[in-house]
Amino acid sequence: MAGQNLNDIMSTTMSKVKDIIDVNTIVGTPITTPDGIMLIPISKVTFGFAAGGADANQGKSTENSVNFGGGSGAGASIVPVAFLMVQGESVKMIPVATPANTTVDRAIELVPQVIDRVDDMIKRKKKDAE
Repeated sequence: MAGQNLNDIMSTTMSKVKDIIDVNTIVGTPITTPDGIMLIPISKVTFGFAAGGADANQGKSTENSVNFGGGSGAGASIVPVAFLMVQGESVKMIPVATPANTTVDRAIELVPQVIDRVDDMIKRKKKDAE
């Protein structure tokens, strides 16, 4: 009997967690701006789950005596991480984060911009050489 009660508690809690967290929580509904740019929100979801129970009769329960106690809990955290910006054939990720605290963090943030500039410079040199 106690095992069945614990299973019920766990099943109910997990179904509630499933109701809260679905794929639309992680990859949000696309937003289209008036100038045709589509923004897709991306979030990070973390959650924890715990359940437990005890049979006070230590397996000696009678038909009329049920001394089971149990409980469960769950917690979730949803944090926006980035937006995917879709403009024509181009897709870019726009991070949503706190400003970099160290020089190394700032340098890492600048890598995509540097790559774009180098790519543009190479394209211009190839065009000029033709």
